[in-house]
Amino acid sequence: MAKKVEYIIGLETHVQLNTESKLFCSCRNVASLKEEPQPNTYVCDVCLGMPGTKPFLNERVVEYALKVALALNCKINPEFYFSRKVYFYPDLAKNYQITQYEIPVGYDGYVMVQGKKIRIKRVHIEEDPAKIVHKKNYTLIDYNRSGVPLLEIVTEPDLSTAEEAREYLFKLKQILEYIGVYDSTTLAVFKSDANISVKGHERVEVKNITGIKEVEVALKFEMLRQKQQILQKREIKRETRRWDEAAKVTKAMRTKEEEEDYGYILDGDLPVIAVTKKELEAIKAALPELPDEKLARFVKQYGLSEKAAESLVSEREIADLFEKAVKLGVSIKEASTWIGRVLKKILNYHATTYKASPFKDEWVVDVVKAYEKGEYSDAVAEQILRKMFEDALPLKEIVKKYGFKKKLSDEQALRKLCEEVASENPKAVEDYKQGNTKALDFLVGKVMAKTRGSADPKKARELLKNLLKL
Repeated sequence: MAKKVEYIIGLETHVQLNTESKLFCSCRNVASLKEEPQPNTYVCDVCLGMPGTKPFLNERVVEYALKVALALNCKINPEFYFSRKVYFYPDLAKNYQITQYEIPVGYDGYVMVQGKKIRIKRVHIEEDPAKIVHKKNYTLIDYNRSGVPLLEIVTEPDLSTAEEAREYLFKLKQILEYIGVYDSTTLAVFKSDANISVKGHERVEVKNITGIKEVEVALKFEMLRQKQQILQKREIKRETRRWDEAAKVTKAMRTKEEEEDYGYILDGDLPVIAVTKKELEAIKAALPELPDEKLARFVKQYGLSEKAAESLVSEREIADLFEKAVKLGVSIKEASTWIGRVLKKILNYHATTYKASPFKDEWVVDVVKAYEKGEYSDAVAEQILRKMFEDALPLKEIVKKYGFKKKLSDEQALRKLCEEVASENPKAVEDYKQGNTKALDFLVGKVMAKTRGSADPKKARELLKNLLKL
């Protein structure tokens, strides 16, 4: 029997921070915008690396970095500074990148993922280089992105599967959004470099994988590639590869560099940053309730299952909506069902988040309250929410526009409709009497169509069964 292959995976995740200005100048941080601006419109002498220019540090970036490090259970260095990572590439106007190497903001942290501790090696600040745009016969450079503040979050090699990596990145993104340093509704990029090896073999780095699902896909390909290399008795080279998102394969770029190849030197233009205990305590006290804490509280306070609580806390705005609905009188059960399941199903269908959607809290609460009062059936209430998303209108205007009917609660009227449906569909009636239970589903569907979903399907089924008794 073939020996089981063990994989060792570490991730280096780069997150563009949600600040107003760039890291070392006062230019607008393009990562905080909603739409891509014209190339080279948010630039200055510092962004363009003009001779004689000096960087000046954005204090908000340091604050954000400390928030992240604390949220990831890191130890904090009381003093840290910036270095120059020296290498030539067209996207670096200065021929070096300002980053942190020797002493990062935070180190030795962890994130719990499905009960497993994923250690965080370091959290450090650096500037984003410019954007290179390759055309068929030429290359363009957009310096709008040059100097955008980045956080690099590096794990220890504690991950062993692509699925585990996906779960870790989802958790990391969730934490960053909870504390307000990253906003997925803007142009801000969340991308990772993956270091992966088969135990006992050389390590390969896969660069620039954007998005969480894409990391899982890229890792699965690279894991399979390395496994096949071993089965074919081929050497796995220590190298850097890039992820080709279109072809869904990794491609060789260059042999793997060592850190010393970059010739790090201290950046004398920037001061040493000192963080006092008082400042740290203030930042820590200002942190919001984090996802794991909120999940535990939801289970205890509201008596929710862990699965239901996980769904609600997956997005901070959804968790807030749930608690607002409960405070406004919606039952815990219906608030959990409609917000944690139905609403999220609509958001997932449109591949968006609640924050990015046109929904307003009061609109959603109005629909759930109307359902609880028995004004609309579950089918109609869900349709109202779907139309609400599409048209960005409140309950009354959606009902008026589409003519949604209130729930048919008059049993006599419903019985009459069931009789009409039975009369209009004699074949289905006969099929049911012959033992075809699907025919009853067909008849219930006809009743629901006549009432535009306003009837109670369980009551309609019961009335039809009594009407069609043999």
